[in-house]
Amino acid sequence: MGIYCFGDFELNEDSRALRLAGSEIEVQPLVFDFLAVLLRHQERALSKDELLETLWPGVTVTEASLQRVASLARGILRQGGMETALRNLPRFGYRICLDQPAASETRPALADGGGRPSIPSLPILSARAAAAARKWHDAAAAFTQADAADELLTADLEEWALALECMGRPAEAIPLLARAVTAYGVAGERLRAASPAITLARIHLERGELAVAKGWHKRAAQLIDTASDSREHGLWCWMGARIMGAEAEPEQALALAEQAFAVGRHLDDPVVESLGLIYRGFFKLCLGETKAGQEDQDLAAALGLSSDVDPVVGGILYCNILWACRNFGDWSRANQWTLSYEDWCRGHGLEDLSGSCRLHRAEVLGVHGTLKEAEALVRAALDQLALDAPWATGDALRVLGDIHLAAGEFTEAEAAYRASHAAGWDPQPGLALLQLEQGQAEAAFSALERSLVGNGWPTLQRRGLVLATLAKVAARTNRRERAKEVIAELETQPQRWPMASIQALTAEAKAELFMQEERLAEAARELQIACSRWNEIGSPINVADARLSLAALLIRIGDRSGAELELGTALAIAKKVDSSRLMRRCDELKGLIAGAQGVAVGSD
Repeated sequence: MGIYCFGDFELNEDSRALRLAGSEIEVQPLVFDFLAVLLRHQERALSKDELLETLWPGVTVTEASLQRVASLARGILRQGGMETALRNLPRFGYRICLDQPAASETRPALADGGGRPSIPSLPILSARAAAAARKWHDAAAAFTQADAADELLTADLEEWALALECMGRPAEAIPLLARAVTAYGVAGERLRAASPAITLARIHLERGELAVAKGWHKRAAQLIDTASDSREHGLWCWMGARIMGAEAEPEQALALAEQAFAVGRHLDDPVVESLGLIYRGFFKLCLGETKAGQEDQDLAAALGLSSDVDPVVGGILYCNILWACRNFGDWSRANQWTLSYEDWCRGHGLEDLSGSCRLHRAEVLGVHGTLKEAEALVRAALDQLALDAPWATGDALRVLGDIHLAAGEFTEAEAAYRASHAAGWDPQPGLALLQLEQGQAEAAFSALERSLVGNGWPTLQRRGLVLATLAKVAARTNRRERAKEVIAELETQPQRWPMASIQALTAEAKAELFMQEERLAEAARELQIACSRWNEIGSPINVADARLSLAALLIRIGDRSGAELELGTALAIAKKVDSSRLMRRCDELKGLIAGAQGVAVGSD
């Protein structure tokens, strides 16, 4: 047992205290023991088995528990700019590597810390403590004070930037990260300089500044040089995958995501591994490997979020899944992940949800029929996206258009869809559905056909929803062969389109075809399938639309009782969700039923 002094840290095994620059910091018992045993044996690496037996004697635990302890220890070391001292040795274990061996003493440290670096003032200690406690506003304010006093280490610049990102102010993090790249470079730490360079690439990409993002990505490549087995190289590959995705090169993006995953797995680094895996899944989904892509994404989230990742990485993992869920119309899965994401944000000091989080939740609420709440949330998302992800503004406007369409507010819906298109986003299939309501079926068909052109990830991932809507519109415009061709593409690839929403839309398209061919019983069966699938999702507005279509068909068949039953259920939904569009359809059906009843009485 002894006292180990390394950098500005002092670990006292006897008193079980860990101090940074003279001030004691909180540390979990297992994390303290982990650091202590590594310092005690700093001359060699310790295997995972040895660490597991030392930390959990006689208890069976998984390596994930050890990874979490190591991640927490690295976070503690980061407060003193020493996180790189903890080395993860792939497939073996861990070692603490110090430029100078930690001094071990068997007597208490002197109160005045003679011979130690001067103790920093309160602001920098407060900033580091607040960042460790995920009190991001407090951390940013304290870092500002410490910067004015010229007390920041280069690692502090990165923590300050993280705090600003977590506050939804990524633009303010940019100059801090640029300073970090410069400072590491001047100190000869080129590999460490690559990390903030990659972060700069990410922030600029999310701001829609692709050229700047590519510039920082290339700078990171220069700094990494030949260190292909490094954590930084893994992050560089992951960032490269995102850039290739933005440039509509999904195959190259998938290859880079594979490389990132391989580096992370080799290094046993859960952050790099989970980021590579989440994007491998994302681009598999783009290229039609739906099941494999979903499995990659779910595993990546479980891996990363069980490893105490920072809020930015956690947000990337969650948002990646939610983008894919929404693009595929996988509403049940999207609902589960949005609720989980909200809880996770609040548990990591993110009281104000990000713009992307609000956007994801708004679309799910809209699908579930909570239209007023959905509209308020997507408008809040638009304000926040302008700060943290302006590239997604077009999608938020598309969602706003869908909400107005569901409510029957056609003028507002058209304005939102046009604004979405002006922002560089494809507002389909919502705009085509609006055009159908406005009697512009030909325009709707042409727009949907154009929407299938392209190789960008939104186009590829939304292909199923667009195809299913196209089949319906093709049938409506008497393009039966095109409708059958599209339906065949959807039904012959069930493994690619397993989502209930796409199955429901496909059933509605088949019903349109059967009605044109006077195969009314088969059409009724398809509409019943559509009702069932929409019910599975929990989408009352789509349920009501399908039931109203079924009611109209039952009137043609002569089943007035069945039509009244379907109308009654649809009317209850229309009142609950407060949709004037559904109410208009219900009123039209009431008139048809009344007319059918009059005909029946007259024939008597």
